[in-house]
Amino acid sequence: MANIAFLSTAHIHTKGFIQNILEANDGRKVAFIWDDVPGRGKNYAEMAGAPFESDLAKVLSNPGVDGFIICAENTRHLALLKKALPVGKPVFCEKPLVTNDEDLHEVRTLLKSSSSPLFCGYFNPFGGDQQAIARLIADNKLGKVTRVRFRNAHHAAYGRWFDNPDLAWFTNPDLAGGGALMDMGTHAIHALRTLFGPVKRVWAQIGNHAGIYPAVDDYGIVQLEFVSGIIGTVEAAWTQTGGLGGLEVTGSEASVWRNDSGYVFGKPGTSAVPVEDAPAKPTRVDRLVAVIRNEVPQQELQDDLAAVCDSVSIMSAAYRSAQSGVWEKVD
Repeated sequence: MANIAFLSTAHIHTKGFIQNILEANDGRKVAFIWDDVPGRGKNYAEMAGAPFESDLAKVLSNPGVDGFIICAENTRHLALLKKALPVGKPVFCEKPLVTNDEDLHEVRTLLKSSSSPLFCGYFNPFGGDQQAIARLIADNKLGKVTRVRFRNAHHAAYGRWFDNPDLAWFTNPDLAGGGALMDMGTHAIHALRTLFGPVKRVWAQIGNHAGIYPAVDDYGIVQLEFVSGIIGTVEAAWTQTGGLGGLEVTGSEASVWRNDSGYVFGKPGTSAVPVEDAPAKPTRVDRLVAVIRNEVPQQELQDDLAAVCDSVSIMSAAYRSAQSGVWEKVD
């Protein structure tokens, strides 16, 4: 069994996570749903066929719960992490972990006295395609990597996705902590940090093109200088109406990029060939279940948590750079 409790249902992915649990056939189930917005929580509890519990302390202290999913608004993650991490059970927190360096410092302090495994809702580095790319890099098939790029974008602003009252918080800076870059760019930053290590400093341009959700950014472009010397670019947007997204890696001998059929590997003077997927690793709810069952190596969890935390610092530096107009050091 893997009995999972939801701590808030604010996030757009809550429905998909519940569906994952309902459709699985391995003993996982929704044990409880708690939400500080009772009507919202009760709706998801009905969908999940699970009890709604208005008392957070009862959910956290219930011995039948094996792990937690935090699907709160971004800036409300910290308050729930403060309550969930001391329990000592696995915690899956939607991304980003927190939205600024001050909150990250508090999380790091919590982790020093907590045995709870913690990870976020990132999935790119664990997919079969990027596992294969990681292997190509590790095997030096690209030569010296010099430049990397990751675009993660969709048309949420033009599609008015956040007109839904349950999702309007994505456009409220007090609840979201930022807009498209905070929402979409965090995936790209986490993926690049996972593959290429720590980042030294960043420069960013962040703004709003559509004017549809004007209180937050709807695009961001971030330049990354890695400690290794690699130069990276992240593009994030809610205003992307076409084009290919994903990862591009340029090396001295060869490159990897994405076309209409998937990722390909190519050298100058030769035809590009498809990158064959490697075995994928579990992500999100599947990862939580695997962690509950002790199926994820501790070193893998530790390495990912380092990337998760660094992603917050990189993002914070990007927003500072957009204000200052200069390269900002990553704390």
